Amino acid sequence: MSDTAFEKGNIPNDRIGTMFKAGAHFGYSRSRRHPSVSPYIFGAKNRVEIFDLEETDKLLDEAKAFARTLGKDGKMVLFVGGKPEARDAIKNAAISLGMPYVAGRWIGGTITNWSEIRRRLERLAELSGQRERGELGKYTKKERLLIDREITKLEENFNGIRDMKELPKALFIVDTREESAATTEALRARIPTIALMNSDCDLRQVTSPIVGNDATVQSITFFVQEIAGAYAEGVKERNVVVSQ
Repeated sequence: MSDTAFEKGNIPNDRIGTMFKAGAHFGYSRSRRHPSVSPYIFGAKNRVEIFDLEETDKLLDEAKAFARTLGKDGKMVLFVGGKPEARDAIKNAAISLGMPYVAGRWIGGTITNWSEIRRRLERLAELSGQRERGELGKYTKKERLLIDREITKLEENFNGIRDMKELPKALFIVDTREESAATTEALRARIPTIALMNSDCDLRQVTSPIVGNDATVQSITFFVQEIAGAYAEGVKERNVVVSQ
């Protein structure tokens, strides 16, 4: 979809117009393009490849349908986006849905070594509980200092998943190239993945790819909110069925 088309007012639908305004059509240079993305490239402008937003729109519909099903089935989705441009959108969306998130460094083994990660989460819950109940007074000042440091470190690594009691049923990832460890672990565990992926990503790695700009706050926020909104719609449908 070209800039000229939008300048002339030939906007196919409101959502494509919104994506265009958010800069979702900007990819990277051709030299960085992964072959799997080629069918979704419309052209290039100033050496930057441009996504065909009509194709992106179709992929987004498919990803939203999957997210809606996950919400309707009450399945847990782990939101992942550790780079600065994605952190706030990922964290806010996950919290609004009561879902776990990783909005920082991915800890290796979060999926593939879940038993060890769960032990660390249990340790965090134990120490945090003791501190909240005022039970650390039995320790020396030095021991309390060490415990506080341990809690801080555990919170830095695991705060977004501290309430995750089991492996998620799906992941939503912003930039699979940046989050290659999370993407690989999901593949190994055969956990389906929805992902926002720029032109340097391998679409074959995920279940529901969305091709688009994964490098700016505005574009990332748009796609994260679309997926979160679809999941919320599914939850609402489920609640209606349960109440009947």
